[in-house]
Amino acid sequence: MTFTQLRTFALVAELGSLRAAASALGVSEPAVSAAMAALRSDLGDPLFRRTATGIALTPGGRALASRARELVRLADRARREVASATTTARLRVLATAACAEHVAGHVVAAFTRRVPQASVDLVVGSTECAAAALAEDDVDIVLGVRPAPVPGQELNSVPFLRYQRVLVAAPGHPLVGRSPLSAADLAGHRWLAGPGGLETGSEEHRWARALRPDVTALDSEAEALEATRAGGGVLLALEHAVRDDLRRGTVVRLPVAGTPVTGMWWASVPGEGRSAPAARALQRFLTTPDATTALLARPERRARARPTVRVELWS
Repeated sequence: MTFTQLRTFALVAELGSLRAAASALGVSEPAVSAAMAALRSDLGDPLFRRTATGIALTPGGRALASRARELVRLADRARREVASATTTARLRVLATAACAEHVAGHVVAAFTRRVPQASVDLVVGSTECAAAALAEDDVDIVLGVRPAPVPGQELNSVPFLRYQRVLVAAPGHPLVGRSPLSAADLAGHRWLAGPGGLETGSEEHRWARALRPDVTALDSEAEALEATRAGGGVLLALEHAVRDDLRRGTVVRLPVAGTPVTGMWWASVPGEGRSAPAARALQRFLTTPDATTALLARPERRARARPTVRVELWS
């Protein structure tokens, strides 16, 4: 049994097809078939049988699939750690939508200035997928809403930013001028939000759950604010992000019980000593004065390139 055979089998089991596994590996289908034949012979189990739609794993194949995925993840982690010890530390960061839009890029850029050998990939993900992404070793750290652990998972989460959200609308909105506003008053009115909506697990999601709002998710919270100014609905906005609009009167705060809603963004890594050194370094950095300065500072032009950012909304 070789590692190449295990990696190939893990892909066959995951994708359900020898052809799909060959395409993912960039090899021919006969090469995949040969690797599987050698593995079957070594283990004395057929591992899978072909069906009209792909393959079906045997009981032995299902047992091996779980172990093979685990071994592949461990091997990939070992490669990254060896590489980071000799060259640069590659860090994979997943930020939930609102945190990604407002702060993640700034603090990651500040971290790379402090740790210049770090190479960072930043992706945007839904809160529902964050814990699974850590468990499957797809990312090293999650910034934003605190993930709910998957069964058997231990997470180490550190708070790094407290925020407040207020409900705002355009001056001509029908709700403006009515005080105080009840849940019944809000019923039937369109709510605007960024791509994550009212993110699951956040304080604003828990607060709004009883209201059952009709939420329209736009490409960004900046776009949602622009639509709110135009009278397109109400927005549960970050207070600091609408401070200038409130002062100019382009939006008006709605007096709703329970607002402002106070929430927290967290930096979460795997527990039980499974977190990557670079992830722990970023987690520690987020609690330092340098990180606070980066959060409060206005964006500015820099000669140094920003870290690699892949914008991808995971679901």
